[in-house]
Amino acid sequence: MKLHWSPRSPFVRKVMVVVHERGLLDAVTCVRSVAIRTQPNPALMADNPLNKIPTLVLADGMVLQDSRMICEYLDTLGSGPALFPPSGAARWDALRRQAFADGLLDLSLAWRGEWDRPEPLHSQVHMDAYAEKTAAVLDRLEREAAAPVTGVLDIGAVALYCALAYLDFRFADLGWRDGHPRLAAWHASLDARPSIAATAIVNDEAAPVAAPVRA
Repeated sequence: MKLHWSPRSPFVRKVMVVVHERGLLDAVTCVRSVAIRTQPNPALMADNPLNKIPTLVLADGMVLQDSRMICEYLDTLGSGPALFPPSGAARWDALRRQAFADGLLDLSLAWRGEWDRPEPLHSQVHMDAYAEKTAAVLDRLEREAAAPVTGVLDIGAVALYCALAYLDFRFADLGWRDGHPRLAAWHASLDARPSIAATAIVNDEAAPVAAPVRA
């Protein structure tokens, strides 16, 4: 399988955590792909005309174009405990938490996109709205924070870890841990997990990043 991949995409990181958790690293070839909204990438668009990553190309040529779909597909392969509960309340709760975490990522990416515009073009109305929504999401997550993780993950936990780690990467000054001690403790409990450590976002923008290898 071919995965259009970037070391700084939080949605790609979510997929790569699943790859590691399911023991699929040898089955996936990561292709470094740049996906910028204003700069269509012909090589990426040949597989995904939406010009978005992650994109997974299967051996039979079928293309999966969304991180949630890719993660669920990968969870049917490999070995080890499943990240997607098969049915019932546990499944819906895991999917709910994944959707909420992905929503936080969408919000963070929009906020980052506004910051990246030339300063005279910044929309303060949008910036204020992104900040208010992010604060409200973090407060909700603090109320829902689970105990530190010591065993099996589910996809909701994977997505949430990646979303919060992206705030560390792009919005370090936000200090999301302030006022959210339970959420911070939950997040810290996963830092040393092999699949998390192996997919850490590189903070040095100038540093070359190779495709992932088995940890």
